[in-house]
Amino acid sequence: MSLWRQITRGLRALTHRAEAEQDLSDEVQHYLEQAAEKRIQQGLSRREAYREARLEIGNETVVREQVRESGWEHIVRTVLADVRYGFRGLRNRPGFTAITILTLALGIGATTAIFSAVNPILLEALPYPHSSRLMMLWEKRADGGQMPPSFGTYHGLAERTRSIDKLAAMKPWQATVTGSTEPERLEGQRVSASYFQVLGVSPAIGRDLQESDDQYHGPDVVILSDRLWRRRFGGDTNIIGRPVTIDDRSFTVVGVMPPSFENVLSPAAEIWAPLQYDRSLPPDGREWGHHLRMVGRLRSGVANGEANREVDVILAILAKAYAKGYASSGGPAKGMVVTPLQEDLTRGVRPALLAIIGAVLLVLVIACVNVTNLLLARGVQRRSEFALRAALGAGRSRMLRQLLTESLLLATMGGAVGMAVAMLGVRALVALSPAGLPRAGAIRVDSMVFLFGVGITTLVGLAFGLVPALQAARSAPQQEIRQGVRTSRHRRIRNALVVAEVALALVLLVSAGLLLRSLQKSFAVDPGFDSSHLLTMQVQMSGHRYKEDSAKLLYFDQVLEAVRHVPGVSSAGFTGQLPLSGDFEVYGTRFNRDASDRGEALLRYSVTLGYLETMRIPLRRGRLFNEQDTTSSPKVVLINESLSRRRFQGQDPIGQRVCIRCDVGDEQ
Repeated sequence: MSLWRQITRGLRALTHRAEAEQDLSDEVQHYLEQAAEKRIQQGLSRREAYREARLEIGNETVVREQVRESGWEHIVRTVLADVRYGFRGLRNRPGFTAITILTLALGIGATTAIFSAVNPILLEALPYPHSSRLMMLWEKRADGGQMPPSFGTYHGLAERTRSIDKLAAMKPWQATVTGSTEPERLEGQRVSASYFQVLGVSPAIGRDLQESDDQYHGPDVVILSDRLWRRRFGGDTNIIGRPVTIDDRSFTVVGVMPPSFENVLSPAAEIWAPLQYDRSLPPDGREWGHHLRMVGRLRSGVANGEANREVDVILAILAKAYAKGYASSGGPAKGMVVTPLQEDLTRGVRPALLAIIGAVLLVLVIACVNVTNLLLARGVQRRSEFALRAALGAGRSRMLRQLLTESLLLATMGGAVGMAVAMLGVRALVALSPAGLPRAGAIRVDSMVFLFGVGITTLVGLAFGLVPALQAARSAPQQEIRQGVRTSRHRRIRNALVVAEVALALVLLVSAGLLLRSLQKSFAVDPGFDSSHLLTMQVQMSGHRYKEDSAKLLYFDQVLEAVRHVPGVSSAGFTGQLPLSGDFEVYGTRFNRDASDRGEALLRYSVTLGYLETMRIPLRRGRLFNEQDTTSSPKVVLINESLSRRRFQGQDPIGQRVCIRCDVGDEQ
């Protein structure tokens, strides 16, 4: 029989059962008549011919049953019958069913919700062509740690590297857009012209940044995100070439990114403009500040280690060629660090995510053990049913299939409720996710998460249903006499499961306790300032009116005066960077005039009067800033205790001279 005929015949047997049964009876009767006709032709009487034909065929009911079982539709019909029987059994025990479904829903839902976060962050490839070849490049400090590269390092590597196809540099940019509508402050990036080429994406409308755009004092051009284009400009397709006022300057829109573009290096960025640094690399310019990020795309066939060795060699060449520029930033780096982009993005969250998914898997296993115990207890109550079915001829495989069907039915209902729990959990995860969580926008219940939920539901159904099913399938009528033996066996299995459940719960509780203890110790660490009752806000200046330093200082004074008069505010101050925020400025610093001091890169905080008092940072020695410290007075600095111990080794640092961003011999 052809495959197509088997399929159509099976479908007809499922959808038109009465007609199929009649066809089967007619077929058996036709075969009987043909067998009898052969015997009549051999000389037997009609009665004898039909008798021998029936003896050859056997019981017609058995024959019809064998024919039914030979088709694939029999398996489907049996499974549907098992499902109906299992559903009736679960409906008759609503308490058992509800507890089991809720237990499974919590385990499956929590696991699926966490997988929805782990999948895009740790498992999925980044949404760029050949994303495995994307690398982050950092300069290496003397202690082996990473620090942001300077433009001088980026420019030197971009000119000399052969193992990296393209390099790009970037830095954050907060742009204020004004115009006919309300002013809006945007998160953006200043990027090199090769940025989007490195990522492998192109604008959906307009053009990409060009090398001519990324020149010192070059044209003011921007590329918009699709979200910003639609929100602020109404999705106007004629936006290309139009001027947009940003920070009181006119920028020309040259491109709009596609809606599918996901900027993992700065998820909040909505606008991009060229860096426009001076490629002549003046030694005293911003080109040597450690404030950029650098991403590159390896050439096909080049390994990560090979690229790392090459850029280390190039950095040594740059250190000799631009010694004065590196000296202004604390000296050249001790090497380069080249890491895959995905690894760099997830380094901070990988341990936490793995710990969380381990915890929810333990919860899922505990749920399975709970349900297994419930099914074993229910199996003891159903011993008479199992014995009766065995006595009526049900084989072990048939009973095993029936019980596994019931387990999978329970798991399916638990999984359905669990998916609803997962959707709520995903919303909570996205809402509560920290600001630095990579690819937070990709956390959702998509087709991959749904397939994971289906797979975990199937595995769970088999896991908790296998042991009770095997125990019940061993039932036989004669064994019911030995109920004490079977009860003892069930008790031993259930006790073992209880012990396993308690052990798993203990591991989970101990791990949670250790986590809480670690958090408690982390919160107990003294940050060096009093964080209670502190409020922060960002203030941004834009426009030509703040081009002069005097205008900036006047603005700061006016804002501080206004804030200090707000009811409930006891003190206020400005700072360039907030402690523990991840923002920093690193400058090369020297404490001596001679060449014996090679300097070092130090974090610098630019603050106003009142900042240290507001933060309640204690003064150990000397004095704080006061009204006499103005732009026309001698420059003064405050240093922390750790720097004092490291640089002066017990000597009094008060009155010592320090030079920031200067070379040996420069005025201090």
